[in-house]
Amino acid sequence: MVEQVQLIISGEVQGVSYRWCAVRKAKELGLKGYVRNISSGEVEIVAEGERSLLMELAYWAWEGSPAAEVRDVKERWSEATHRWQSFHIAP
Repeated sequence: MVEQVQLIISGEVQGVSYRWCAVRKAKELGLKGYVRNISSGEVEIVAEGERSLLMELAYWAWEGSPAAEVRDVKERWSEATHRWQSFHIAP
C-alpha cells in the first residue's frame, strides 16, 4: 500500500547539501515527492511509496548529508495523493 510521509528536519540542515543527498536517497528507494528548504531554517521532505521504504527514508533523515547536524525529525503520515512522477528539489 502506498502512503505519504512529511518529514520536517531541524538543525544545521540548510547549505550543507542536505537536499541533494535527500534526492539521491529517495531515488535510490524509488520514492516520489520533493524536498525543499523552508523559511524556518528547516528542511521539508514529502515522499510517497511503500511504508517500509518511507520508514527507511525517515531513518536516513537523522543522518542526512555528511555536513548536516540534525537535531530533530518530525513525521506526519497520511494517505498518498499520487501527485508526483519523480522525486525532486522544490523551490
